[in-house]
Amino acid sequence: MTYIAKPRLHHPTLHTNKVGYTRRDYEGRISTLCAGCGHDSISAAIIQACWELDIEPHRVAKLSGIGCSSKTPDYFLGASHGFNTVHGRMPSVLTGANLANRDLLYLGVSGDGDSASIGLGQFANAMRRGVRMAYIVENNGVYGLTKGQFSATADRGSKSKKGVVNSDSPVDLVGLALQLGATYVARSFSGDKAQLVPLIKGAIAHGGAAFIDIISPCVTFNNHGGSTKSYDYVRQHNEAVSRIDFMVPGEEITTSYAPGEVVDVAQHDGSILRLRKLHAEYDPIDRNVAMNYLQQHAARGEVVTGLLYMDPLATDLHTALNTSAHPLNTFNAPQLCPGNKALEKINAALR
Repeated sequence: MTYIAKPRLHHPTLHTNKVGYTRRDYEGRISTLCAGCGHDSISAAIIQACWELDIEPHRVAKLSGIGCSSKTPDYFLGASHGFNTVHGRMPSVLTGANLANRDLLYLGVSGDGDSASIGLGQFANAMRRGVRMAYIVENNGVYGLTKGQFSATADRGSKSKKGVVNSDSPVDLVGLALQLGATYVARSFSGDKAQLVPLIKGAIAHGGAAFIDIISPCVTFNNHGGSTKSYDYVRQHNEAVSRIDFMVPGEEITTSYAPGEVVDVAQHDGSILRLRKLHAEYDPIDRNVAMNYLQQHAARGEVVTGLLYMDPLATDLHTALNTSAHPLNTFNAPQLCPGNKALEKINAALR
């Protein structure tokens, strides 16, 4: 794949943050995702959040798995540490990196296929162990790299590109995160930047396992069955010499609504996404209240967005394991191998 590099030169009048970086310094390569993809809006929100937090890019480690969502770390924080893992295994690799160097800020980017299917066990253990990270799932309900099959988060009764109705119950990652012990849980919509940027800032600054489920519409797989403009209909009525896909550019879906309001957002395939923003008096400190609130409004067909739960006294895996206050990657050989007497003392404590 050919990448188009962005110009390195910045206009001298660009505004800088407290650590001397412009917003451009937090960008990455030019995106190769479909025009109008909600994932690009999430990348822009991450860029904005890190710039506003005055984070030095080299202090961030960004990790991902496999999928459209897992390509996006290439499109932001180009000067940060990065690692693209195998499918569904991002949380365990991030856990190892976190234990080795606790001084970095860890950003895990995943998708609904990456985290809710093959990586569900990885997601669950990262949440229950309290790995300090900002875990972002870019949730579009389909496998975008393999022609739009239902993912595990697709709602029961939703229709695929070919008009097939999903009969499976969805995996609710927000509900799981709450049950498993995540200490910062939120949901947002990729087109609501005013809500999304502060939620990402809060997740990055949080002292424990922070999870954000971001609904991110897929613009490519909106040609549902029965449409005479769909790819399949044209292929069935055309004697072509080859089977070629053309991704029609779409427009980004955005919305704006006040706390406590419900808004219906039309999707590219004609379906309606009903969002409810948490009201100003909502208290995110009680985990049980958060779970009940989600279930009540899910029964009404509403997707609740905002900061759903936060533990103000959160701890992380380092606290649980009583690890060294210094990163392991800074230790020298004598510190890592203290000798036979130290080993005998450790073995005696285990008897």
